[in-house]
Amino acid sequence: MKQTRISKTFSKLKASAKKAFIPYIMAGDPDIERTRQYISMLENCGADIIELGVPFSDPLADGPTIQMAAGRAVAGGVTLRKVISFVSEVRATTQIPLILMTYYNPVFKYGEEKFVRDAVDAGVDGVIIPDLPPDEASLLIKESRASGLDTIFLVAPTSNDKRIKKVALASSGFVYYVSMTGITGTKLTLEDSFIEHINKVKQASKNPVAVGFGVSTPDDAKTIAEMADGVIVGSAIVKKLHENPEEAEEFIKKLREAIV
Repeated sequence: MKQTRISKTFSKLKASAKKAFIPYIMAGDPDIERTRQYISMLENCGADIIELGVPFSDPLADGPTIQMAAGRAVAGGVTLRKVISFVSEVRATTQIPLILMTYYNPVFKYGEEKFVRDAVDAGVDGVIIPDLPPDEASLLIKESRASGLDTIFLVAPTSNDKRIKKVALASSGFVYYVSMTGITGTKLTLEDSFIEHINKVKQASKNPVAVGFGVSTPDDAKTIAEMADGVIVGSAIVKKLHENPEEAEEFIKKLREAIV
């Protein structure tokens, strides 16, 4: 598999001794046009990679903030097909790596082979599907490897050595390390074994390791950046954009500044 936009970004950051800032926003919340503006704003604030959530009616890995964002986008008629089409339009103005975070049901209904083909044609760089474990993702991995789409799988604090190895082998672009058991938007609480465990993941993976779930303040981001190759921030940004949009840009800049 040739080098992707995601792997090129991590290589460039590593050469500069920097860590990746990976913000998450929900596509279509509050509408597609605002999402377009948010992508531009995130890039201007120093985002290295952007995760675009695909709204789904039953987002089991997400806490209340992202669930409500998904609900607003679903009510606005946003679908996986529309998000892919939106990425195609966005590519006219930006080359920042874009990752779709979706659930398996919409992908299954779309058709895995067609999903991969259309996503790549539109300019999507990677995909995260929290409810699709690598054990059941052989077709997706095969199609993605052939097409240049990065498949990003999740490792949990409870993952044993065998599981870590399986996830590391199935992942490309980076490995997504879930900082704690639970859902997105939970207050960051790191176990005593966190450093030891994330080091195991880094040793097992030829790809970078980015950490998400619970990162909600610049201090959280700084703590995670000291141990990981990238920091993922979702609920805190989604909440700020919805409740205090006039403060969002400054908040995002502070997150970026904290990730060194």
